[in-house]
This record gives sequence, structure tokens and C-alpha cells, in this order.
Amino acid sequence: MRVWIFHNNCTLPEHGHFTRAYCLGKYLERQGDEPVVFVGSHPHNSDIQLIEDKSRFKVYREKPFPWVLVKTCNYGESKIKRVFSMLQFYFNGKKAAKHFTKPDAIVGSSSPLFVAALAVKLAKKLHTKSIVEIRDIWPESIVEYGVAGNHNPFVVLMRMLEKWVYKNADAIVFVAGGFNDYIKEKGWEKIAPPEKVYTISNGVDLEDFNTNLAEYRLDDADLDNPDTFKVVYTGSVRRVNNLGLLLDAAKCVNNPRIRFIIYGTGNEIEMLKKRVSDEHIDNVVFKGHVDKRYIPYITNCADLNIAHNNPAAIFRFGISFNKIFDYMAAGKPILCDFPCRYNPVIETGCGMSVDEPTAENIARAIEHFAEMEKAEYDSYCERAKQAAKIYSFESHAKRLAEIAEKINSDGENKK
Repeated sequence: MRVWIFHNNCTLPEHGHFTRAYCLGKYLERQGDEPVVFVGSHPHNSDIQLIEDKSRFKVYREKPFPWVLVKTCNYGESKIKRVFSMLQFYFNGKKAAKHFTKPDAIVGSSSPLFVAALAVKLAKKLHTKSIVEIRDIWPESIVEYGVAGNHNPFVVLMRMLEKWVYKNADAIVFVAGGFNDYIKEKGWEKIAPPEKVYTISNGVDLEDFNTNLAEYRLDDADLDNPDTFKVVYTGSVRRVNNLGLLLDAAKCVNNPRIRFIIYGTGNEIEMLKKRVSDEHIDNVVFKGHVDKRYIPYITNCADLNIAHNNPAAIFRFGISFNKIFDYMAAGKPILCDFPCRYNPVIETGCGMSVDEPTAENIARAIEHFAEMEKAEYDSYCERAKQAAKIYSFESHAKRLAEIAEKINSDGENKK
């Protein structure tokens, strides 16, 4: 099975984040399929530019499968430049595709919707099948996060493109479990019926995770302290992450063994450090940025890994945060301190959620884990390890190949 994957935000594996397309390609190739992965030359959330000349695309790596850089501009914080880079990926991606053998299926990973449209357009031109992968529901998330209103011209345009993509794709893959709920809300059941909607969540590359766990270790007194119950957060430290609530929860904790260890950086880090100092919150420590290769060791040393976020209405369609699957692979319980439907942590029984996320409720949930009987605690750990196998990219690649085979088979049967 030949499969093309277009994912303009994906980074190279050595850069350590947004590696979904790489992981799927890696395991597709190992199971005997023939992937080609097309990615933007400017990885999202970076200052990297991988094509310095005027080339529209370059084959960055031939083996174990072709990894193709498609020229996109650096956009930084500019929304206009970011939209321009999306259009660049669309047009330059079409140019790059001409140099490869016709595939059996083309995957377009969205957001943005231009990438999904590229997959549909190319599939129609080449008389093959298209799979639209929805990682972020555009433009719904743009509206719900307050970036733009429903009547914004860009949102109106994206809504039209969204509907066209769903209607014309041969299959739709959503990374969380609630996409059919979204389709029902929109009244689009006829253009996106349940039989063409599938779920392949984000996941974890267990091979890489275990290699990094063995090879990249930290000498850290806080992580190594056997006398504390370590609550670990990994991720950004920005206003949207609302880590101030986590500090409030730390102040509500009564158990003196509990210690919050926060890895990550962002524009709120200094303000939060000042709060810790001024308010004498002595059970919280900030560790700053850490290379992703150390995340397996850090999360494995934790006693409880916390998926912290602001409640958001869009979570009614489910979540698929990358860190959750890293937490599963670490084999430790997970606390999600926000309400959410279609939550893989709850569905696999490897953690708990706080449906009313006040500081007091979060503190009580953490203390519940800290004071849990060993047998119960160990059962959470075991379920986390089993969940990681379910959500491994090796399993996801098999699922993607099955979907590609099914839509090709269905196409043959209709002839």
C-alpha cells in the first residue's frame, strides 16, 4: 500500500515535537507499506528554516522512506504570514507530489484545512483515495478560543472549505472520539456519515520512549527524592495554560509529602516564580525548559503526572494531547484537572479527572493519589502501561493502513 502523508506543521524527529506524521510513516514502512511524508520547511513553533534557497521542495531523506520538505515561510507571530505559509504548502506540495509514484491513498492532516483540501484535490486528479485527518477542528476552534468571530471573513471561508472537504473526502480520521457529535451539531450527517468517520488518536512511539528512558537521565534531587510524592507537569507556561490555578491548588494541599515539579517555559514563568516566592508556596519548583528526550525519565520518576488545562467548550468533542500518551508510557497514574468527554485517560482507567476544577478540588484529587493503598495505586500504573500499547503509533499505523485498504476496496466494489 502506497500512502502519501501531507502534514505542514510536522517537525523532523530530531526536533522532538509534532512528530505524528513521522511516526506513522516509520511504522507504515516497517509493516511493508510505502509511505512518503511531505512536511513544511518551517516547523511550527520554531525559528527553523530548512530550505534556505529558492527551491520549492527538497527530499530531505530517502531512507527508510522519503521525507520531503515543502517550502513554507517563517511566520513567527504574524497571522498573515502564517496563512501565506499555508497557501505555500498547498501550491508547493502539489509541485512536489509530481515527482513520486501514484499512491493508493493520500492523507491530508488538518489544521489547516488547506492541507486537507490538497489531499482531496490530488486524490481526485490522480484517481486515488483521500483521507482527511482532523487534528484540530477548524474553524470551530478558532471561534471557540475567541481568535475570531463566526462572521469573520476568514472563518466564513474556512467553514465553506470545511464542508467541501468533509463531503469530498473518502474517509475522515479524527484524533478524538467525538467527531460524530460535531457533525450532528452542524447537521452535516449526509456529507459526513458515520461510516466514513474513523478515530486515530495521537499517541506515543514506545520504541523511542523506552530508548530515551534508558539513555537520557537527569541528576535531579527533586526527582530522586524517595520521601516526596512528586506531581509532575510538562508543557508550556503561558496564560492559556493557567498554571496560576495549579499554584492555588498547591497552596490548598495539606499533605507535606506532596511536591509539584513543573517542566517547561513561557511568558508567564517569571510571574509565577514571583508568586511562589512572595506567597511562600514551598511545595512548588520550576525546572524550566527540558529537551523532549528527557521527558520519559521525568515522567517515569513522577508519582502522578498531571494533564493541566483550562476547561474549554471544544473539549466536548474529546481530547488527544500528546503529553497524555507520554504519561501513559511512563506507567504512572494521570490526573486531568478539567472536565472532558471522550477522555482516553478515563476510558482506559489509568487516571482520574476533576470535573469541577477549583483549587480545592484539584488539591483533594492529588491527595487522594498520594494516600492511596499500594495495590490500588499499582493497578493505575499497570493500566497506564497497557493503555500506552493501545495508543502506540505502531498500532495507529496498522489502523491507517486498514482504512486505506477499506476505502480502496469499497471503491472497487462500487465499480
